[in-house]
Amino acid sequence: MALRRASFVPKVLFRRRNITRVVLAILSFLVLRALFSSSPKDHPEIRTQHIFERTSKTLDVQKYDFLQVRMGGALQKDILDELISDGVDDYWNRFQSKFITSKDTSHADTQIVRSSIEDLLAMNGWVTASCATLTRPFSQNRREEAWDVLAAQNRLYYIAIIIHSADHFLVDQLAVIIQMARRIGPQSIFVSMLDYDSDDATPTLLDLCEAVLTLLAVPFRIRHVPRMTEDRKNSYYPQEEAYTRNLALEPLWELRERRGINFHRVIWLKGFTCPYDILETIKVSELNSAAMVCGMDWAEFNGAFIFSDRWRARDMDGDVFRRARSSAPAESGPPRHAVSATRYGSHLPFQVFCCESGTHIVDPAQSYYKGIKYRHGTHFYNSTREDLVIEWDRTQPCQDSAQAWFCRDLWVDAARDVKNAEQTQEKDWVSQRNAVPMTSNSNTAAATPSDLRKENVREKDKREIVAEAAGPLNDEVKAGSNADAMPENIVDEELTPEEDEVPPVLNKVYKPARIMMNPRCVTTYAGVSHAKLAMDLFGEGDQDEDDISILSQGGKYILDRWESAPVSFACQEQRQTGGRKATKSQRRQSFSIYNELNRAS
Repeated sequence: MALRRASFVPKVLFRRRNITRVVLAILSFLVLRALFSSSPKDHPEIRTQHIFERTSKTLDVQKYDFLQVRMGGALQKDILDELISDGVDDYWNRFQSKFITSKDTSHADTQIVRSSIEDLLAMNGWVTASCATLTRPFSQNRREEAWDVLAAQNRLYYIAIIIHSADHFLVDQLAVIIQMARRIGPQSIFVSMLDYDSDDATPTLLDLCEAVLTLLAVPFRIRHVPRMTEDRKNSYYPQEEAYTRNLALEPLWELRERRGINFHRVIWLKGFTCPYDILETIKVSELNSAAMVCGMDWAEFNGAFIFSDRWRARDMDGDVFRRARSSAPAESGPPRHAVSATRYGSHLPFQVFCCESGTHIVDPAQSYYKGIKYRHGTHFYNSTREDLVIEWDRTQPCQDSAQAWFCRDLWVDAARDVKNAEQTQEKDWVSQRNAVPMTSNSNTAAATPSDLRKENVREKDKREIVAEAAGPLNDEVKAGSNADAMPENIVDEELTPEEDEVPPVLNKVYKPARIMMNPRCVTTYAGVSHAKLAMDLFGEGDQDEDDISILSQGGKYILDRWESAPVSFACQEQRQTGGRKATKSQRRQSFSIYNELNRAS
C-alpha cells in the first residue's frame, strides 16, 4: 500500500509540472506575439513592425511595403480595362518573359530598370520644363547648390495634394514631385494624394502617379473618397475643405503615432508651382521659424493675371487683399498693409494675418503635432430647405473657410505661452500695454481701445468693398482657381465691429503667430503662361548675388519685426449650403485672442 502511494506521488507531480510548462509556454507565446506582431486594428496602413524595427525612422519602401498604399477608387470595370489588360499581357509575353531565363540575365534587367528610373527622374510636365529658364531676381544661379544643402540636412518632407477634377495640372504636380525626389532623395519625401469625387481623367492619371512613384521608390498614399453629400446643393464648402485636408494629413499623424517619424515641413501642393519656388519657400520658412509660409496665387483673365484666392488671404490690418494685377505697381499690389506692400514691391516675404494662396508650407511642430486640425463653422443652414430659417447673430464666429479657422487657431495657440495673458480684467489693459511686449511692434503703444479701433478698422466706402470682394473672375476662370469662391451678389453688412466687441485685453501682449507670404513663389493654373507672369512680377531681374542669397543665414529674407494680431478682420463668410459658389457675405468682426483663449479653455 505504501509502495503504491509512493509511486502515485511522482506521477501527480509530473502531471502538474507538465501543466505548468504548458501554461508558461502559452503565456510566453502571447507575450512574444504582442511584442513582435503587427497591430493593424487601428491603423491597417501604417503597421507596427517587430520590436527591433520600431526605432527606425526611415521611409524605405523596399523594407516597409505599407509605405505605398492605394485606397478607395472605382471598383466597376471600365470599357478599356480588357483592352489594357490584353496589351499588358502581350507586351509581357513578347518582350519580357522569354528573355528572363536565368540569373545570367539579372544584370541586364537591373540596368533596364535603372535606365527607366533615370528617364522618369528627368521627366518634365508641359510647364515644368520651363522653370529653369524663368526670370527671378536674386541668386538665380545658386539654386542647385541650395538643393544640395537641403539634401544634406537629411530631413523629411510631407507633400499633400487634394485633387477635385484637376487633370489639367496633375501631370505637372507629378513632375514637381519627381524633381524633388531627384534632388533630395525619394526616402526624404512622403506623398499624400486625395482624390475627392473627381469626374474627369484624374483617376486614370492617379494610376500613372501610382506606377511612377512605385518605380521611383517614393512613399505615398493615394486615396479616393466620395462626396460628403449626394447633392452638391446640400454641401457646405468649408466643411468639405476641413474634411478633405484632415484626410490628406492622416498618414502624417499615423506615422508619428505608430513609428515616431516626424516630418520637418508639410508642403501643400496646389495648382502649378516651380520646384525652385518651393525650395525658396522652404528656406523662408526655416530662416523665420515660420508656422506657415504661402506663395501667391494668380489667375488669368482676358490676358491679365489677377491675384486669386482672396477668400482666405488677410493682411496685418485684417483687410482683404486687393484684386491687383501682376503688372500693377507695388503700391497698388495685393497687400493693403503699408509695410507688407513695401516688402512685396521688393519681392520679399511679408507677414500676414492669414493666407493659403497657392502652394504653401506648414511647420507641423507649430501646428499639426500640437493637435491643431482643420475645422469649420457649424452655424450654417441648408439652403434647400424652405422651412428652415435661422436668425443670424453677428456675435457668432465668422463662417469662413477652413483655412481661415486654421489661421486663427495658429494665432491662439502661439499666444498660450505668454505669461501675462493671465490678466483678465478690462481695467488692467493699461498695465498690460506698458508691460514688455512680446513683439517689437510699437505702433499702438499709446493707444486706447477707442483709438485702437479707429486705427485698425478703416472707414471704406461699402460699395468699393463689395465690388472688390466680388471681382470680375467668377465663372470665367478656369477650373482650379479659387476666384470663383467669391460671387458677385455679396450681401454687405456693417463693416465695423460693435462697441462691446472691442477686446478688453490687447492682442499686442501676446506672442504673434508667424504666418508669411512669399511673393517669389507663384502658383498658376491651366492655360496660364507662367513665363509671362514671371516677367510681369519680376521683370528682367538684376541677379544681385550679394543682396539676397537663398544659402545665407540672414539678409532680407528674415523678418526683423513681427506685428501682433489686428483687433478685427474682414470676415467673408458662407452661411448656407450650396457648394463652392454659394453666396458669401462680408462683415467686420473683432478678433480678441483673450476671448478665444477663454473660449478654448
